[in-house]
Amino acid sequence: MTGNANGFGAPLRSWLLGAAWVAGSFVAFFLLFFDPLDVHPADSWLQRTVGYHAGPMTAAGGDGEAASATGKREIVFYRNPMDPTITSPVPAKDEMGMDYVPVYADEAERALGAGTKVAIDPAVIQNMNVRTETVTRRDLRHEIRTVGYLEYDQERMVTVTTKYDGWVEKVYVNYVGEPVAEGAGLFEVYSPELVQTEQELLSAMRYAARFRDAPDDARLRAEALADAARARLAFWDISPAQIARLEETGEIFRTLTVTAPAGGLVMKRMPGLEGMAVTPGMEAYHIADITSLWLSVEVFEDQVVWIRPGAEAEVTFTYFPGETIRGTVEFIEPELSEQTRTLTVKIAVPNPDGRLRKGMFATVVFDPVLVRDAVTVPTEAVLRTGRRSVVILALGDGRFEPREVELGQAQGGLVEVHSGLAAGDRIVTSSQFLLDSESKLRAAVQTMLSGAAVPAGAHEGHDMGEMDHEGHAVTDPDEGADPDEGTDSHHGHHNHGA
Repeated sequence: MTGNANGFGAPLRSWLLGAAWVAGSFVAFFLLFFDPLDVHPADSWLQRTVGYHAGPMTAAGGDGEAASATGKREIVFYRNPMDPTITSPVPAKDEMGMDYVPVYADEAERALGAGTKVAIDPAVIQNMNVRTETVTRRDLRHEIRTVGYLEYDQERMVTVTTKYDGWVEKVYVNYVGEPVAEGAGLFEVYSPELVQTEQELLSAMRYAARFRDAPDDARLRAEALADAARARLAFWDISPAQIARLEETGEIFRTLTVTAPAGGLVMKRMPGLEGMAVTPGMEAYHIADITSLWLSVEVFEDQVVWIRPGAEAEVTFTYFPGETIRGTVEFIEPELSEQTRTLTVKIAVPNPDGRLRKGMFATVVFDPVLVRDAVTVPTEAVLRTGRRSVVILALGDGRFEPREVELGQAQGGLVEVHSGLAAGDRIVTSSQFLLDSESKLRAAVQTMLSGAAVPAGAHEGHDMGEMDHEGHAVTDPDEGADPDEGTDSHHGHHNHGA
């Protein structure tokens, strides 16, 4: 009897366990997919696999109110994680497969009230390394940097010649590069023609002295002879001092000392000059005044427009570190080099102490003014988005606002602002792209909420009738579909149940 009971009890227990397992599975299946308690246990799995969201309904009406009553945050729409101006009323993915970020009702209301202005905690501003700078007015300059070499000033070069025939008997300056002072003797020359003119001057002076008390006509003729002899000596470059000494002493000088007409360095000397016969026009010496030198530089053809005669330039030499010399443009050659496409510019550089030498290399910086008294900002402060240029305006107390500006000339890390800013405004010069992204997000939220609490279609040209979570076509609600079906977040559960 006991054996029969045990044999009958084992199958009964197995049947009861099987029935309990089937009942439990059915209850779990019912709770999981039909969700009578509204806890959405399958949401996370569906969201990860197919991008489906089974949260509370976001449509305006009773379902939205019911969702708010449950204490859950209401999702108004979804935005592209890379571009906040692209939004969607339903969950979606971007081109890279990233899920759209939900925007909740409380966030949207705050954004709608704030517009495009951004308020950030001071601690966050410090962590973001936000730096600001005041907009100022200044002259916008166009820096041109080039190099050149020194040469003699062509306006300060003289050639020593004689205007009469003669012979050089003694030379005082024998070396090229030897400095000479103005009026210093260079060489002595004997000229019979010169001696004859000296004799004529002395004879005319004695003749005029005898007619000093004669009638005016005779006295004037005698004085005219003396004046003619003086003029002839002056035409031969005999100095007034030498003529005066001849008249005072009354002695004829067999040789005459030729002096330097200007001070400077001897650039050229006739070799074997002593004892040589000289003729009118023969170049005995070349002397260059080195109190001012010319710096020859080359500038490219697109830079010539900014350089004019009389413009100043900063000249520096590696031989004299830390020193800057101001030069002036004296001459611009009229022809452009066909090989280098450059133009030669001559700059006058003062050299009062004679330290500068011909052939020295120098660095030259021109700094002409492009725009005077312009409103300028650092180039790094401007966000260029296609045709638009935006700067972030610092309003104080952690508040920032994007401002569209119209730009002009840009040079040296600065850019001219035609409109959009005024002198005294404070702008952000670093991390402004983060503030601009936040501002775009607020602008997108404001645009979405300005017409209705819930967007009915895609923003910025995204037609939701042509895109679903995975890029497949979605039925447009306007083409005969029930609007409730397009917004009911439980629609997928009902399909599972069916």
